Amino acid sequence: MRILITGVAGFIGSTLAMRLLQRGDTVHGIDSLNDYYSVALKESRLSHFVDHPNFSFHKLDISDRDAVARLFRKNHFDSVMNLAAQAGVRYSLENPHAYVDANLVGFVNILEGCRHSKVGHFVFASSSSVYGANSKQPFSEHDNVDHPVSLYAATKKSNELMAHSYAHLFGLSCTGLRFFTVYGPWGRPDMALFLFTKGILEGRPIPVFNRGQMVRDFTYIDDIVEGVVRVIDHPARPDPAWSGDRPDPASSRAPYRIFNIGNSSPVELMHYIRVLEKELGRKAILDLLPMQDGDVPATVADVRELDAAVGFKPSTPVEVGISRFVKWYREYYTV
Repeated sequence: MRILITGVAGFIGSTLAMRLLQRGDTVHGIDSLNDYYSVALKESRLSHFVDHPNFSFHKLDISDRDAVARLFRKNHFDSVMNLAAQAGVRYSLENPHAYVDANLVGFVNILEGCRHSKVGHFVFASSSSVYGANSKQPFSEHDNVDHPVSLYAATKKSNELMAHSYAHLFGLSCTGLRFFTVYGPWGRPDMALFLFTKGILEGRPIPVFNRGQMVRDFTYIDDIVEGVVRVIDHPARPDPAWSGDRPDPASSRAPYRIFNIGNSSPVELMHYIRVLEKELGRKAILDLLPMQDGDVPATVADVRELDAAVGFKPSTPVEVGISRFVKWYREYYTV
């Protein structure tokens, strides 16, 4: 297949690109290589496959409507995996316009490209953040998610609505994937595991929000990519049982589906830190802080729909995932 990955220099995008190239797909990748975090890290990820004969890199910003349109006019893609976005809950409090530009304007530019070039399957990254103020656990795709608690979450919910409208109006097969706290080698420097590891090794206090009373469904990167690959290979189809009298948010009479991808094995934040301390051989200095605006105390994924649809559910325990991350971190930063 010919597959376009947006955000290809990112954590998930680069890992997915390598996996697809290894199985023989032709991959095109978009990335703006912006400086939200280390450009050097993004370039290091790209270096693993940028010279592969079946890979083409396009440096562009998805919010550039003309550039995106030109790319779709010049190339035909069987599937598109949209991972390009302004990430991070906390940064959305500081720079909301970055989220509008990338996550809304950029998203509709990719949708338009898919529509006009007759892409067979549009898959896009949503987020567990869309569950917002929901408190019923585990989070299910069948639950209403109309109460986001951050602008980041609101943009991801908007992506789901925009994709559904294109599925309904133009028959574009659309699948949204709600990722749950992705971690592992080559991860993002603004995420907890990266920040904790750096802080512990440097002997600095690490920020622990809600004074450690947090639960997360930490999901290892290889499990995320396995789920994504299987979903790409299974385009969304209309649900014949869908009813407007009892509208199910997870499906539609249009070719549209939503799936959670999470480990479905919630971990207390303090346990996560203890596992990391063991791998590093050092104790953490904890800076116990109140809950951060826009954050939630717990995330737990119900992944029965993903398993039923593609025969897979993530299962890597944090003990294994953190060990692999620490090994990579020490090698990459020579510490």
